[in-house]
Amino acid sequence: MPRLALTSLTLSHFRSHRRAELVLDGRPVALWGPNGAGKTNVLEAVSMLSPGRGLRRASAEEMARAPEALGWKVKADLVSLGHMHELETWADAGATGRAVKIDGKAAAQVALGRLARVVWLVPSMDRLWIEGAEGRRRFLDRIVLSFEPTHGEAVLAYEKAMRERNRLLKDMVRDAHWYAALEARMGEEGARIHRNREEALTRLAEAQGEADGAFPAAELVLTHPEPACDAPGEAEALVAALAEGRARDLAATRTLTGPHRADLDATYIAKGTPARLCSTGEQKALLLSLILANARALAEDFGAPPLLLLDEVAAHLDAGRRAALYAEIERLGAQAFMTGTGAELFEELGGKAQHFEVTEDGGISTVSEVTV
Repeated sequence: MPRLALTSLTLSHFRSHRRAELVLDGRPVALWGPNGAGKTNVLEAVSMLSPGRGLRRASAEEMARAPEALGWKVKADLVSLGHMHELETWADAGATGRAVKIDGKAAAQVALGRLARVVWLVPSMDRLWIEGAEGRRRFLDRIVLSFEPTHGEAVLAYEKAMRERNRLLKDMVRDAHWYAALEARMGEEGARIHRNREEALTRLAEAQGEADGAFPAAELVLTHPEPACDAPGEAEALVAALAEGRARDLAATRTLTGPHRADLDATYIAKGTPARLCSTGEQKALLLSLILANARALAEDFGAPPLLLLDEVAAHLDAGRRAALYAEIERLGAQAFMTGTGAELFEELGGKAQHFEVTEDGGISTVSEVTV
């Protein structure tokens, strides 16, 4: 199978790392060390090689190493479907956004998504099924983005038009002409967002059917609260729903119909139990199952499995399920970056992975390869 893998990764003034360099060979990567040493920072750096704000959704300024605040840079060599690419992303001091270069030429962030697909699971996602709908939309949109790199552009365009419409609503503007162009844009982009989401859910369902049973399958359904559009995947229907709802939206001073109000319902299929009612362990297993399904689907659609970022995942799995996870990663042929507090969490991987210890030294973390 064609590979997608980093062969080198360099962090400069990124988070806690003044400078960190990893020479990689395509095998999974196990990063272990004490809490606060900077393991997650390495995973976050890899996540910046994809479009968006990374696994912490941080601002460019927040990623700069303190106290210098000189800005930061992440540089990597990537093998993607038989081709080698040099990727760079950085933010200068005081910058509000980050810049990207691919093979020495300036590029848009969306171009990163055409070369590398990156999927992650982090501890902050553990409460996904019991907290608000916004987090579940963000989770789903990240999966959609892994299949369709331009999805983020549709979301940004929709949200921009909606903010302008909401401003009109708050100002109690009633002239229909002010709304027409904005609602047309929202209808076009909103329908695209909905179709992308539904297609991603279909791919996840198919990929879960290919699993070996070690992780529970979930039935996923996209829902919309009332008032809902009857055909959210059709631009004309969404435009009509927005126009019809202006009086109601004026009273609420915000837009009440559209993909920005969608939610993701999940059910543990084997038990018929809604995810929000499952145990903490079951909820974690469902999340991991979806991430692995996402990776399997991408391996087929993109042509290679994605880079997998699994932060502190091993510590929350029993030995049997941990071994099943490592076996699934091996079957996928994915370069997975995994973190944990001790080397023992990765003993089952042995020589099938590269092992790195992340240590603290005067507040400056260093990364070195070790033998387990």
